[in-house]
Amino acid sequence: MLLGGDWRAVLLALPGILFGLVFHEFAHGYVADRLGDSTAREAGRLTLNPLAHLDPFGTLLLVLVGFGWAKPTPINPQRLRHPRRDEILVTAAGPLTNLLLAFLLLIAYRFSFLADNWIASALLTAAALNVFLGIFNLLPIPPLDGSHILLNGLGFPEQWKVRIQQVGSYLLIVLLFALAYFGNPLGRFSSWVFGILAYLAGAR
Repeated sequence: MLLGGDWRAVLLALPGILFGLVFHEFAHGYVADRLGDSTAREAGRLTLNPLAHLDPFGTLLLVLVGFGWAKPTPINPQRLRHPRRDEILVTAAGPLTNLLLAFLLLIAYRFSFLADNWIASALLTAAALNVFLGIFNLLPIPPLDGSHILLNGLGFPEQWKVRIQQVGSYLLIVLLFALAYFGNPLGRFSSWVFGILAYLAGAR
């Protein structure tokens, strides 16, 4: 997706995408800190400095193929005031932040008639990728955020969570290959969500 457009737009979109990853991880740490778990703060992750969050290999893949990741934010559920409920809130904060960032980028796009077309294209690309990042992380497959929301929502014991997460990593690899070679319904759903956000932002 990232390599399919104008290279000038790609280069301008990269900051929006990279900060999408940074804000995603920062949101996890910030909400956890507000709910009693200062692990992220103690690890120096409660910052918007990209160097504290970006994984070198994940960032390289993001630049090359349009898909990557950041370093997971350390969270200790036992330090949360209400571990089961609060871990759901902490986990959901990341994907929801990506959707909010996409909405703000679409508002910026709405007024991009003041700029060149490639800047408008960059804003749309960054917004679309942040929508995809948010939706993808909501999938209920470990280690994605959606799995934590589901497992905590259903009240799974901690030992079961560990076992499911171990198996889930292999399922995620299978899913990525399936999306790459057998079509991408997730991309179509992300496009639908993108359309809703664009309508709300007055960008279409």
